[in-house]
Amino acid sequence: SYVAKLYAKGTDAILKKVGEEATETIIAAKGGDPQQIIYETADLWFHCMVMLAQAGLHPRDVLNELARREGLSGLEEKAARNEA
Repeated sequence: SYVAKLYAKGTDAILKKVGEEATETIIAAKGGDPQQIIYETADLWFHCMVMLAQAGLHPRDVLNELARREGLSGLEEKAARNEA
């Protein structure tokens, strides 16, 4: 499968795909076509999930972090990171 082949290529290949998909998502957003934005964002999220799995993490870990930040301003969140 595609994912198995990507895992076999290692972390650098996965990270390269995340970067490529992030760039394509930005280009799609600048283009303004909603369907293209959705398509590219789906690719980006997929490759981010592959990256998380490669690192032994789960999308739930990211959701937990977002929940922790809820109600915090960006400055408060950054300050909390620097204290840890």
